[in-house]
Formats: sequence, C-alpha cells, structure tokens
Amino acid sequence: MENKIKHLEFIQATITRMNQNSFQIKGWMITIISALLALYASSENTIYIFIAIVPAIVFWFLDAYYLQQERKFRGVYNDVAGLSSEDSRLEIKDFEMPIQKYQCGKYCYFNVLFSKTIFPLYGIVIAGLVIAYILLN
Repeated sequence: MENKIKHLEFIQATITRMNQNSFQIKGWMITIISALLALYASSENTIYIFIAIVPAIVFWFLDAYYLQQERKFRGVYNDVAGLSSEDSRLEIKDFEMPIQKYQCGKYCYFNVLFSKTIFPLYGIVIAGLVIAYILLN
C-alpha cells in the first residue's frame, strides 16, 4: 500500500507540473501579444497585429499538448487509484506511468485542441486579432 501511495504522489507531481506549464504558456501568449499590440499602437503598422496571430496559434498547439499530457497522467492516476470504471481500467505496475496506452477519446490531441478549456481562450484571441487586422488594414 505504501508503494501505491508513493506512486500516486509521483503521478500527482507530474500532473501539477503539466498544469503549471499550461498556465505559463497562457501567460507568455498574453505577454507576447500585448507587446506586439503595443508596437502597433506606437507605429500604427498593422503587420504587428498580423504577426501576433502566429504566437497565438503556436501557444494554442503547445498548450493543447500539455493538457493532453495532463489528461493522460490523470488517466494513469485514476487507474492506479482504482477510480476508473472496471471495464476501462488498465492494470498498472508499481511506479509505472504508461501514458502511451491512453490515446483515444478524451486523450486524443484533436479533442484536446478543441476542448472547452482551451478553444474559447485561443479562439477569441485569434479571432479578435484577425478581425482587428482586417478592420485596421
């Protein structure tokens, strides 16, 4: 039982790290886009608005990757803790973290990319930048 508790602690630490990475990515996106919009405000050159779309898309894909990894580790955690349903539970050895076994459904990258926790934020930012570029150009 002690090994199982330690195993769960390791998995939880990894989940926390993935969550922190996701939070930092959002912060970096806002910082970079704000800097590019400040450059636009000082020069009135719309190319800065267009350029701001690129980091928004890159950070969207990167944030989705970290959320996907976090979900996979949550799947491992649930299986180790016995929280998954009997028919979907995987047998996991002590201190094993087989995230490669979690590929389908909510663990799929495409599903994460358009999840309700990621898509609205990045969708609104990208749409706002595109609309601003079109209106100001």
